[in-house]
Amino acid sequence: MLAIEKVTKRYGGVQALNRVSLKVPKGMIKGLMGPNGAGKSTLFHLISGIERPDSGRIYFEGRETTSLAPHEIALLGLGRTFQTIQTWGNMTVVDTILAGMHRKLKGGFLSCGFWLPGIKKQEKEALKTAKDILESLGLLGRWEWPASQLSFGEQKILEMGRSLAMDPRFLLLDEPASGLTPAEVEQFSRTIRRLKEEGMTLLIVEHRVELVMEIADEIAVLRNGELIADGPPDEVRRNEKVIEAYLRNRGGRA
Repeated sequence: MLAIEKVTKRYGGVQALNRVSLKVPKGMIKGLMGPNGAGKSTLFHLISGIERPDSGRIYFEGRETTSLAPHEIALLGLGRTFQTIQTWGNMTVVDTILAGMHRKLKGGFLSCGFWLPGIKKQEKEALKTAKDILESLGLLGRWEWPASQLSFGEQKILEMGRSLAMDPRFLLLDEPASGLTPAEVEQFSRTIRRLKEEGMTLLIVEHRVELVMEIADEIAVLRNGELIADGPPDEVRRNEKVIEAYLRNRGGRA
């Protein structure tokens, strides 16, 4: 579903990614691991169109997206979250979810301004969908709260909900479990498995080694901008390059 071919990205004299190639088949949960500075978030920026590679190509469902803008890639069905929270504190929880439905909602200046019947029906349906998403994430009881009043972990979950509101077929999650309590991590794991069962494909950056090993079908590992491993969790767990470059350095279980 996603194919990355020999992608390179430099920032001045820093080589963030060096000829990285990997694939994410449809319906798979793929983990992306590596120490800080390995190039994980840079790769996410290239996939989602926020930045462009210096060389190499990126394909989504067979279509080259290397030079497309972020909104064009989003319209193709690719959603993402960010490592740092990107919610707006003055918006309510439900409005944050509704903001993610921009590619699904139709209506022009006049139809919205005059609140025509079609717009009313559309917004009523959107509100129901938003509440369904919040319920699935355990946040329905706070739907009228300002987003800023949620805990850090809840805001991370809310951001994932906003991405789900786009109704994507492919989801990029950048450290989604960072700051979550053990109970929230367990709920997150259940949510990810449910999304896979519903047919979604996911690429997840996460520093919680045990979590990635548990939920991912395959894991790719970056070190200093280069791909050093790519395969099933058990195979990656035993890879000596991974153990040296990542697991041992972070105190994870190899």
